[in-house]
Amino acid sequence: MAEPLLRVSDLSKRFDSLLALSDISFSLEPGEVLGVVGRHGAGKSTLLQIISGNDTPSSGSMFFNGREGFFTSPAEARKHGIELVHQIPLLTEQLDIVHNIYLGREICWPPVVGFPAWGKMYSEAKKMLADFDMSPSMLQVRTGNLSDEQRQVVAIARALCFPPKLLLLDDSLATLSFHRQQILLEHIKKLADQGVSIIISSDNLKHLFSVTHRILILYESRLSADRLTAECTPRDIVELIVGNADPEQVTPIIWALESYHTAQQKTSELQKIQTALHKSLKASDSLNRQLVERLSAQVKALDKLNAALQETQRRLLTESEEERKAIARELHDQVIQDLLSFNYRLEEAESNEISAEQRQELAEIRNSIREVISDLRQMCRDLRPPTIDNLGLSSAIRSLAQEWAERNGVTLQLEIDPAMGRLPEAIELSVFRIVQEGLNNIRKHAAAQNVHLLVERTPTESIHLRIKDDGQGMTSTADLAKLTANKHFGLVGISERAALLGGTMQITSPEKGGTMLDIEIPSPFPSA
Repeated sequence: MAEPLLRVSDLSKRFDSLLALSDISFSLEPGEVLGVVGRHGAGKSTLLQIISGNDTPSSGSMFFNGREGFFTSPAEARKHGIELVHQIPLLTEQLDIVHNIYLGREICWPPVVGFPAWGKMYSEAKKMLADFDMSPSMLQVRTGNLSDEQRQVVAIARALCFPPKLLLLDDSLATLSFHRQQILLEHIKKLADQGVSIIISSDNLKHLFSVTHRILILYESRLSADRLTAECTPRDIVELIVGNADPEQVTPIIWALESYHTAQQKTSELQKIQTALHKSLKASDSLNRQLVERLSAQVKALDKLNAALQETQRRLLTESEEERKAIARELHDQVIQDLLSFNYRLEEAESNEISAEQRQELAEIRNSIREVISDLRQMCRDLRPPTIDNLGLSSAIRSLAQEWAERNGVTLQLEIDPAMGRLPEAIELSVFRIVQEGLNNIRKHAAAQNVHLLVERTPTESIHLRIKDDGQGMTSTADLAKLTANKHFGLVGISERAALLGGTMQITSPEKGGTMLDIEIPSPFPSA
């Protein structure tokens, strides 16, 4: 029987009196993808640090690709084909992306003894960035100027620039957007097909169940279980992680299991109802059967019509956002730049020998141009906030809230879940527009002095928004049909956006006055 690529036996690690790992033993075959899960402090990162030569064990043994013994440094482990992508990327801030990817492993021509072939390295780096949907224009950007997600992409590209024998991912997907998470998961599958072994430490069971062959569960620094992914469920894994099968203890910190099982239960109930209906139909006469079949056909037709209308509305919203983006780009790149150029020429003219009256007139024109430029920039931000593309939803909402509060003289308390992370672009834009429209409604109608804005992830991974003000409130229950007839489209637009994302909207009037808008949008991430 062939030897495994990696075999770890009785591995233990102590930090003074703290036991980080205790008697860990497992093996890994070539092309196998292994998940590692456990609570915070269970030893996941420590295990990967030891395998990659970043840390030394207190005891135990390791066999890797015909070599026995632990590696004494990351460089030694890398020479033998082990690459580790850390939770927080280790990059050289002052160097650009290409130099960071190939630092210490430059492609030379002639090989080994030649000069660095930077043309080749730039070409390969461009391909890797394109794989992760990053612009090739960023190749010479210093990594110190990148976002956390972009830095993680660079770290992943560095690990993959020369295919390793063993790739270690220490919670490397968490920083990535949903789109890039899917790209990396597809890369993992391709690497496994090519014979590369991979160990993934992650708290996201949806990711692990989509790519792994086995899952190791660490509990209180020990190996609690080693399970074949195909022979277990997410609930099984979570019960092993928390060390308890009590539903009260199996929390959805890592996985929204309760929602998953509720959906399963509802599906089962619907299947029972369907079976009962079929039995009833068989027992009924042919006329009743025909009536039920016609009713069923009508319901299906209505469902198709409703789905078509929803899809049309989604497409219209998407096209509207793209049009806004194009207009904002045209305003910024053409109109504003032309005005800035014209203003500069006026400034040059003002420095010439002219009368005081002419100088005063030029100064007034330049001030007017600056005001127009300021208004146009605000218009660009309203059309397509650049913050949401570059830094994500959380930063865009903070910028919008601060600017709105200052402009309207309203005290705004903002709470944003620090674990919000990046979401699919369509959802980030919809959530931003909901917040934007909600604040506009308060400005136009509420006469409020204080506003509380909350954006958070719920235990079931849904997105929850709450916009609460202390204004004059609503005298009656909101009637969206009446609001539409009166051309009051703010709440109608919010309701439509929430509905198209499969969410819900509730409007209430707190006892102390004002209005509270609660919106919940289901998890944008697919179930395992």
